[in-house]
Amino acid sequence: MSRAVIRFWNGRAARRRLRLSLAALASLALAGVLVDRQLAAQPPGAAPAVGAGVPVSVATVERRDVPVYLTGLGTVQSNNAVQVRARVDGTLIEVPVQEGQEVRAGQVLARIDPRPYQAALDQAVAKQQQDQAQLANAQRELARTSALARQDFASRQQLDQNQAAVAQFTAAVAADAAAAEAARINLGFTTIAAPFDGRVGLRQIDPGNLVRAGDSAPIMSISQIHPIAVVFTLPQEDLPRLAAAMAKRRLPVAALPGGADTPLDQGILLTIDNAVDPSSGTVRAKAMFPNAASQLWPGQFVRARLLLDTLRGALTVPSRAVEHGPNGLYVYVVRPNGTATRQPVALRSDDGRTAVVASGLTDGASVVTSGQSRLDEGARVTVVPGGDAA
Repeated sequence: MSRAVIRFWNGRAARRRLRLSLAALASLALAGVLVDRQLAAQPPGAAPAVGAGVPVSVATVERRDVPVYLTGLGTVQSNNAVQVRARVDGTLIEVPVQEGQEVRAGQVLARIDPRPYQAALDQAVAKQQQDQAQLANAQRELARTSALARQDFASRQQLDQNQAAVAQFTAAVAADAAAAEAARINLGFTTIAAPFDGRVGLRQIDPGNLVRAGDSAPIMSISQIHPIAVVFTLPQEDLPRLAAAMAKRRLPVAALPGGADTPLDQGILLTIDNAVDPSSGTVRAKAMFPNAASQLWPGQFVRARLLLDTLRGALTVPSRAVEHGPNGLYVYVVRPNGTATRQPVALRSDDGRTAVVASGLTDGASVVTSGQSRLDEGARVTVVPGGDAA
């Protein structure tokens, strides 16, 4: 190919590259003009568009009444519980209650064959009547001997013998009365009644079996669940505040299930233990619950939430807004110009949801509740509407 032809093709490629460069520059200039027009069209003071700053959620510092709770792990316990056992030997002939039945105090729970004990009672009564008849005869003999002795027709020895006979039969009648009462008590033990209102447990011994007073296995159990108690522990550091509050009023307690905040029942603190457990540094407390809906069951594990006090008009922020730094606690406050500043704070209390501020914030301020990890002093932020802000 000739040099003239080569120069022709090189010049044509250079002109094509020049035209493409000029077209790219024109496109950039047009985009810049459009952006300038959009910014000029925004009203003064408008919030920056999403993406202009770190997206965050915010909450407003507000004043409200804040309950102060003490929470401890506890166990539900029956207010009264018994193991129903036989107190006399015999055949279990009847169990007139069903497993799981609610019973009233005095209601019959079981019956043991009473015939041997009825016979023993009849025998003791008959012996008592026999000795009473002998006592009456001895008393008449003593009366006659006394009259004859006053006229010197009876010896002193005979009088003493009659007096001893009266004393002997008097003691025998008393012993017979005690034996009859013991037989009567044993006969009463053949009928087992509920000592209090409660719920019957699972039956351990069926009718027809021989039961003995020394058997380790009970016939059944009965537990009182209306009302019912919850015994829980609190740190010893809370003991002064707890004792001061108990001296002023009755303290309400809520029983909560393990993973929820909906109370199973509402009760009242009954008392605290008379000593601190030195091995754990905790003190035991007991609360009583009506348990009308039978939501609490003996042996159940619950969280006891005790309302210790209520802070009136306290300055509050969500707990997730509070950060821990090397110099203490702080929050990020969103300023009117859309930037965040780090503000040290002091707290009165924090239950994991609501933090009560002692100093460092003012009512109505906006604090960041999420997105703090990407912030630093003076960073521009963009408030995300509908975020996690409380």
